[in-house]
Amino acid sequence: MAKRFTHRNLPQQLLNARDALMGHFRPILNHYGLTEQQWRILRALDEHAQLEPRELCALCQILSSSMAGILARMEEIGLLQRVRHEADQRRVLVSLAPKGDALIDDMAPLIEMQYRYLEQAFGKHALESLSAALEGFIAAQAKPVQRVALPPATVPAPDGVQAPSGSRMGIVG
Repeated sequence: MAKRFTHRNLPQQLLNARDALMGHFRPILNHYGLTEQQWRILRALDEHAQLEPRELCALCQILSSSMAGILARMEEIGLLQRVRHEADQRRVLVSLAPKGDALIDDMAPLIEMQYRYLEQAFGKHALESLSAALEGFIAAQAKPVQRVALPPATVPAPDGVQAPSGSRMGIVG
């Protein structure tokens, strides 16, 4: 059977790489009782001081429908605080609470040490090159990229799969 694709499945490779990389950090997160989503939020707030929930959604790749509950739980356990924006009371700003800041202080040396171990294992240059390539790829997304024209919907979706409007099937590869 002839191969139908000549390009690698880059989205799958990125997911596999992310999962492999997180395998080195999950034990630290688990030790401190944090989920990956909570850690992404804490890390973003540590880097940006205060953000609106929509900004956190974008930076942390968390759906807004999930973000509200995550923020509520994190506020409830004292990791972050939410305050109304001074100029626009409809807007909310999220920042680290003292307990969240202290948690970052405790975790930062362990996270940094794990990065040093990764640099020893894979090479500092390899990790820096990977990071630069990813940053470049993300920045390049601002450029318009032509999209393929999709054929009209003619094939029904497999049983149990909801086909998006205009798709031939409910599956994207």
